[in-house]
Amino acid sequence: MRVNNPPSLPLVIYDAECDFCRFWIARWRHATSEHVDYISSQEVGERFPEIPNEHFQNAVQLVNPDGEVFCGAEAVFRAFAHSGRRLWPLGLYQRLPGFASVAERTYRFIAGHRGFFSTVTRWCWGRQPTRPTFFLTRWLFLRLLGVIYLVAFLSLWTQIDGLIGSDGILPAERYLTAIRDQVGLERYFAFPTLYWLNDSDASLHLLCGVGAFLSLLLIGGVAPVLALIGLWVSYLSLVTAGRSFLSFQWDALLLETGFLAIFFAPLRMLPRISREAEPSTVVLWLFRWLLFRLMFASGVVKLMSGDSTWSNLTALNFHYETQPLPTVLGWYAHHLPEWFQKFSVAGMFGIEIVVPFLIFAPRRPRILGAIVLAALQLLIAATGNYCFFNLLTIALCIFLLDDTALRRCIPTRIAKGLALPSTIDAAQQWKRLFIGALAAFILLVSGLRMAGTFLRQEGIPPVAQSVLQWVAPFRVVNSYGLFTVMTTSRPEIGVEGSDDRRTWKEYKFRWKPNELDRAPRWVAPHQPRLDWQMWFAALRGNCQNVPWFVNFMIRLLQGSPDVIELLEENPFPEAPPRYIRAVLYDYRFTDLGTKRENGTWWKRERRGLFCRPIELRAN
Repeated sequence: MRVNNPPSLPLVIYDAECDFCRFWIARWRHATSEHVDYISSQEVGERFPEIPNEHFQNAVQLVNPDGEVFCGAEAVFRAFAHSGRRLWPLGLYQRLPGFASVAERTYRFIAGHRGFFSTVTRWCWGRQPTRPTFFLTRWLFLRLLGVIYLVAFLSLWTQIDGLIGSDGILPAERYLTAIRDQVGLERYFAFPTLYWLNDSDASLHLLCGVGAFLSLLLIGGVAPVLALIGLWVSYLSLVTAGRSFLSFQWDALLLETGFLAIFFAPLRMLPRISREAEPSTVVLWLFRWLLFRLMFASGVVKLMSGDSTWSNLTALNFHYETQPLPTVLGWYAHHLPEWFQKFSVAGMFGIEIVVPFLIFAPRRPRILGAIVLAALQLLIAATGNYCFFNLLTIALCIFLLDDTALRRCIPTRIAKGLALPSTIDAAQQWKRLFIGALAAFILLVSGLRMAGTFLRQEGIPPVAQSVLQWVAPFRVVNSYGLFTVMTTSRPEIGVEGSDDRRTWKEYKFRWKPNELDRAPRWVAPHQPRLDWQMWFAALRGNCQNVPWFVNFMIRLLQGSPDVIELLEENPFPEAPPRYIRAVLYDYRFTDLGTKRENGTWWKRERRGLFCRPIELRAN
């Protein structure tokens, strides 16, 4: 069909008396911008007598400048194609066999039940027809990310000498020197770190100091892109040099999140919400994809592990007691009835496996998903110390909220000072192309990562494994999944010193269980990395399976001040002992009656030696 009086721009004609039509036309206006005009069939009058009135009532009509008329699903796809940014639906309509038929039938079904679908639309998207914006989302996320980076750098800074300094447990200097002696120029790619430029302890402090300073710039909104690049490079440098002490999943998650944030931040040196360019929708969805991978994989790997405590819902009977650093609320949670523990495990699986799919749902279900996922993180943080992991996961949940939702959460006085732009500037073409290529790369690598998680590494083709190995040193795409197998006992290592091998005095750690009458404490978001690694070491059974542990004992024999500073109490303040040994204990929470009677939170039973007594050789 053609009309004799075509418009100068593509024109969509719709039924203004239909609530469903008005809502979606308002959304389409934003998507097609100035490339397409819209007018109601009630306003058309006699302008297009070639189009019968019943056509207006049955479907939207698209009138092209050449006079050709299209209706239904094809009209919608062609209208979007005129914007130059959404060509793929029309391509599928024209080229994929059967797609056009299915699209038109679906369109006719929805058009014939507009009342029902209008109700569904309101429930899923709310009553605000305008396209959601994410300026406040970006503003809040970047500042929260700055806080997380600041916590990470300051927490590590207080421990850096004892962990990887020249007199620390795993000196970074020796590690990189050994790599330099054995690996050629490819070491700069395989082990990316600025520490190659200067391998002194001062460089470690400089990296931490620069990271803390750049975190403050990011919090203040100063040069966010440059600050994020510096933060990512600095933290990657420390993670590469830190080996075991910076090998936790939240270190990898912070690097992956920080890398994506570089492409999400505004480019201005002193950005203001009222004059910023629109955040990248592609990067926004990459963040959502990251949150999905994090949560969904955490649930699925538990079921795939074959661990009976997960399959029979008894995992929480052990978790609160055996997790690395429980809180005092974790002690009380351990004593909740078993029916509640099983109910909690079932609820956890629902949240980790089912709720993540709400990330891809319409607006209102997506907001619900954000609330549920954030609530889970708060519960985890209340019962266990997982440093900045919970805060970082909550920060990722912010990407499920738009500006309208956030304005309801932010105090009115603050919200008024965060004026949104009156007009939205689209990203430049070169930036869209670059981010599109980046997204394709990340989706490819992350898809391979998830395939490796579910199919095991041997199920991945050699070419795909090569890609993963090539990307791995930079930690821009990672695998996730905590507590795949639940630990059902709590071995703990007690480190003791002696001058005569008869009288042994125990070193006290700051945060891991020592005294039986000391309540579990909160330490998050700070992470005492030695205390955490002591938990992992105890699971290995003996020190031969934990190379760094012997170095730790040698440093105690040498009386290294940096290492001793990591501990709460040194039983040999005058001079280091002659002998050091490690004893393995089995720790358990006491019951409520014992706690009331003698005030002890823990009970322990000796299991044997973790490491036999050692001494330094005489020169």
